[in-house]
Parts: sequence; C-alpha cells; structure tokens
Amino acid sequence: MSGTSESRGAAESVVVTQSGLVRTLTLNRPRRRNALDNHLVEALDSALSDAEQDPGTASLILTGNGASFCAGADLQYFLGLHAAYGTPIGFLRQVSALVTRLETSQLPIVAALHGHAVAGGLELALGCDIVVAAEATLIGDGHIKNNLLPAGGSSVRLQRKVGESMARWLSLTGTLVPARRLADAGWIHAVVDEKHLSETAHAVALELAESAGPAQSAFKSLLFDLTSMDSERGLDRELDCFDDHWRSNDVPARLTAFLDRKPMSSSSTPATRGVQ
Repeated sequence: MSGTSESRGAAESVVVTQSGLVRTLTLNRPRRRNALDNHLVEALDSALSDAEQDPGTASLILTGNGASFCAGADLQYFLGLHAAYGTPIGFLRQVSALVTRLETSQLPIVAALHGHAVAGGLELALGCDIVVAAEATLIGDGHIKNNLLPAGGSSVRLQRKVGESMARWLSLTGTLVPARRLADAGWIHAVVDEKHLSETAHAVALELAESAGPAQSAFKSLLFDLTSMDSERGLDRELDCFDDHWRSNDVPARLTAFLDRKPMSSSSTPATRGVQ
C-alpha cells in the first residue's frame, strides 16, 4: 500500500490508512471502547502481517477509534467463552502472541493513546516501541477490579517499562493514572493535547521510518533479546496463573455483576483473592 489511501468496511475491526512510509492501524470497535474479541485480535494480527510484507511501509501507528484507545478485553466475550469452554484461556493465548508479535516485529511501532488504555489496552501499548498519549488519557492495569489476572503480558512487561514500584502499584490496586505520571516514569515519549495526538504520533513514526533499514531491524531484535531472555517462561507462567485463577474462583459471577452494574455482596466474593 503506497500513497495516501484508506480501506474501510462496515464490519471491519481494524481500519488501515497509509501516509507515505507510515501506516496507521486503528482499532475500530468504538461502541465497545475497542474491547478485544477474536475478530479484533485476528484483524490486527492480519494487518500487522500485511504491513510487514509491504516494502512501502517503514513504521506503524497503533491507535483507537472513538472515545478510548482500548479498554481491555471484551468481558461479554469472556463470559461466552466460559460458557462454551470453561475458560477464555485459548483466546488469551492469541492475545499474548499478538502482543509479542508487536514487540518483535521488524517494524517500529508507535502507540497513540487517548481516553483509556486499560488492562488489555495497556498490554497492547506495552508491546509497542514508542508511546505518545493525549493529556487526559487514563492508563492502568485494571484487571484486579474485576477479579482477574493479566494474560496479555503486563506482569512481564510492565515492570520493565515503568519500574518495579509503579508496576506493583498499578497491578495490585488496579488504579488508573494520568498519562503524565507514566511520562515521568520514563515510559511515555510525549504527552500532548488530544487535538495534536495524531500529528505527534505521525511525526514520531516518520522519524522512525527515516531510520528504517537492516540496522534498525537488527537493533530492535537485539533490544528484545537483551530485555526478554526470561520472558517466554514468564509469559507462559502468566497464562497458567490466569487459567488456574479463572477455574478456581467465581470470576464469571464478578464479570456478570460488573456488566449488569449490580454490586457484589461480600458473600459472593471469592475466598481466594487474586491479582488482576
């Protein structure tokens, strides 16, 4: 894909646009705050493959349509998977693999965050090379608020990106923090007014594209190797912990209560408390 073009369908989960060497992948489930389901994950995986195979694309921007970048996994979809299979772990293995693909792609990837980047949305951003965010963006792990554990890589990547103390705070409280706080922690490259987010992300992606070549690709691969030598075991452990927790605690009841906006009684709270 070259020049300036756009591909859009009524049911497309990811919208692809191109401006010169920079390709933008836009998560496109705005009514669900771009919550992750199998269609969105598969569409993003396919769009990434297409970009990697295009010699006219040298960098990517990952962003979201609507009010938020990505609010995490689609909890209704989780419950459907629970009803069918007893656990959503198969889908989450796809999510985990996708985030690793973002992290290991030969293309540099810029995440442009706005609204909310929570749970799975945070994990997508953690797989990107550079992050820019709108001033009002709220960011956090969030899983614990719904009695969940992470399964898209945050337990492995978050500490590397924001430091141990901040990572533990975000993970163990589910607190959402403003983008500026994570810029101060060294993870977010730039925080701007939302009206300037797109142009800022494009400028950053273009600068990355101008340095494209074998050296940049090799350097990105080297950085991944140096920072993730034990990550494969960590990612497997994270998925195993999610599945064990899902099966041994009444997670679907908590998710159903959240979706129905009904408060949980203390008697329905699982005896074993887990980290989301």
